[in-house]
Amino acid sequence: MRGILDNPQLRERRFVFTDRQDAGKQLGMFIRSHLEYPDPVVVAIPAGGIPVGKGVALALGAPFELAIVRKIQIPGNTEAGFGAVTWDGRVMINERLRAALGLSQAEVDTAVAQTRKNVQERIARFTGGRPFPDLAGKTTILVDDGLASGFTMLAAITSIRTSRTAHIIVGVPTSSASSAERVAAEVDQVFCLNIRSSQRFAVAEAYQHWYDLDDREVMKELADMGYR
Repeated sequence: MRGILDNPQLRERRFVFTDRQDAGKQLGMFIRSHLEYPDPVVVAIPAGGIPVGKGVALALGAPFELAIVRKIQIPGNTEAGFGAVTWDGRVMINERLRAALGLSQAEVDTAVAQTRKNVQERIARFTGGRPFPDLAGKTTILVDDGLASGFTMLAAITSIRTSRTAHIIVGVPTSSASSAERVAAEVDQVFCLNIRSSQRFAVAEAYQHWYDLDDREVMKELADMGYR
């Protein structure tokens, strides 16, 4: 897979990480061993990407930052999305999925408005007004806890491009093969330890202990990194 570095020993396997902290440590060591670009800045996507990004930043001795991106939830389904909204207000819609779902423009507008509000709330809560970092000339490493459809990451990549960063790297512990390839086409390199090609893919199946991080845990992780 062009532009993708993975761990062949972990291909097609499930439950290969104890938790996000373990995944972050392993991913950080892996990236440190293979990264060829200078001046890395780790930019984590909350919430699940924060403990993973923390491990990567510590392994690289790199600055740690946040990129607030939220999926636009499918009405009546809190687990799946048909698009994403980024920290700078950019909206990306998966038009193919939207058409397949038969969503009306009113339904789309309502979901986008709710997601915009959630993004702004998270920016206020997690960053405390801290400005988005100056990434010009840097190597930006975007980190999340995994890629399912990859659409949230693609939205983040689109917004990061406007920052005049020198290189864009994506680092995730796990991904579907198709999403890794889709994302790799848009960035300089993808680091992913665990790639699975099965038709049914769930990020959670890479982790022995998986749960949604609440705000209290997110704030603790950020405090540990000296982010706030």
